[in-house]
Amino acid sequence: MSLAPLCNLHRPRARCAGRALAPALALALLWWCGPGGAADGAPGAEPLPVFVSVVPLQTFVERIGGDQVRVQSLVGPGQNPHAYEPTPRQVADLVGAELYVRVGVPLEDAWLPRIRATNPGLRVLDVRDGLALRPHDQVQPAPGPEGDADHGHGDHDDEHGNDHGALDTHVWTSPPLVKSIGAAIRAALSDLRPGQAALFDANYARFAADLDALDTEIRDQLKPLQVRRFLVFHPAWGYYADTYGLTQVAIEFEGKEPGPRALAGLIDAARAAGVRAVLTQPQFSPRAAQQVAEAIGGRVESVDPLSGDYFGALRRVTGVIAGGQTP
Repeated sequence: MSLAPLCNLHRPRARCAGRALAPALALALLWWCGPGGAADGAPGAEPLPVFVSVVPLQTFVERIGGDQVRVQSLVGPGQNPHAYEPTPRQVADLVGAELYVRVGVPLEDAWLPRIRATNPGLRVLDVRDGLALRPHDQVQPAPGPEGDADHGHGDHDDEHGNDHGALDTHVWTSPPLVKSIGAAIRAALSDLRPGQAALFDANYARFAADLDALDTEIRDQLKPLQVRRFLVFHPAWGYYADTYGLTQVAIEFEGKEPGPRALAGLIDAARAAGVRAVLTQPQFSPRAAQQVAEAIGGRVESVDPLSGDYFGALRRVTGVIAGGQTP
């Protein structure tokens, strides 16, 4: 097995770090290719090494896999998946992974083919398969006074948002969709560790019941809302909005913050709707959200859609939306 496909994984600025990976990769390959434990998950077998793209997926795999899995998230807590690059340690660990659970964040398209070239046994589960995906451009910023949604360049990199018509990858923000995602994870784990299929089935059943209860709780809390729109900085909550009959209005769109006219339109629309909360997340600057909040006499609320506390994050965003309107 050649290390050549991994030799050029890093960009030029990381050339030296890439060369330094060779010993770690060689050791990882020896471990991966060497004799292992019982592959079907029999007693004494090592936990199944799994990588996921973002932290919520790690939560889902751990809920279903229990102590039969060892899960790492490529993008860690608080990191921006639109601009992240794997570390040398992660690249080495990926060589020994048996399952990669992906959701379509930009870095995966560049890195996964190279990783699979060196780890041809890696199974890749795309949790979007079989789901009805929404386009990013379904969520449009409110128009400015003259009807054009002018957006200027913001502080952060544009590299994550310039594919017009690209599909929204934030599928995990909808509990019913997560049930489908969980079923796909259960099936993949059972295929790789058939001896533990009954355990995975039982864990999934409990996870699905918790998701059903969360879904009911959210519906009950949002049912009285008269205004079904909410303001966000980054449009990460589209599937949540679709599930619960809401509309998210984004300040940032396609990697750009709004220009003066679009910002004025957002402010006018928020005032007219009685919206008093603007949702942000830790991965982005809150500057534009603070401008809007100050203009409408409201507040900025931070909720992380990439949180490892999935149930807590969904309850928090629901509370902010339900409490973010004038009586």
